[in-house]
Amino acid sequence: MDLTLWTIRASALCYVAALAGLRTPAMWTAGCALFLAHAAAAFHFHHHWSHAAAYAETARQTQELFGVPSGFGLWFKYVFALVWLVDVIWWWRAPARYAARPRWLHAAVHGFMAFMFFNGAVVFASSPTRGLGLAATVWLVARRLTR
Repeated sequence: MDLTLWTIRASALCYVAALAGLRTPAMWTAGCALFLAHAAAAFHFHHHWSHAAAYAETARQTQELFGVPSGFGLWFKYVFALVWLVDVIWWWRAPARYAARPRWLHAAVHGFMAFMFFNGAVVFASSPTRGLGLAATVWLVARRLTR
């Protein structure tokens, strides 16, 4: 069993479940914790705790998909982890202020997270994860547009 793969799948499932109506602090926290476990597993098992190795692998994958050898996407993953963690902490520590946060901030956080989800679950994923990621994305967008 690949811990890196299964932690990101479980994290994505929590993310989709939260957006589908099960958005509770516990579900949101579980998704974030699983994403952080995924990152730790990737760095431990695949990159040997080396930022340079993770950057090189990101550049290789980007080259393979887009013809551009850039590892810059790794920085997006770091920001994603930080944004999700801060969002979780804010929700737990100040739920009333969290619920009253400006709409633009809520949209910015979730827009960025959706962008990252799509890239991880569709663009850089392999089958069958790509198909499931695409189906989840289409379903969530359709759900959002009909609300």
